[in-house]
Amino acid sequence: MRYAMIIEKGERNYSAYLPDLPGCIATGKSLDEVKQRMGKAVELHLRGMREDGLPIPEPTSLVEYVDAA
Repeated sequence: MRYAMIIEKGERNYSAYLPDLPGCIATGKSLDEVKQRMGKAVELHLRGMREDGLPIPEPTSLVEYVDAA
């Protein structure tokens, strides 16, 4: 499965979350770091959901870009 990841740049770091996996978040000092940490966060998040007997949500979010005028 592939989940859409939203990455936001803060003053000192980056943060990321997955709209289809509420509560699954990561932060990092660089884009590479936040992406790496999110990969681990997703793995742990899904493992915890499986251990708790919760259903794994299907990805439903779509990503598109809009050109600004």
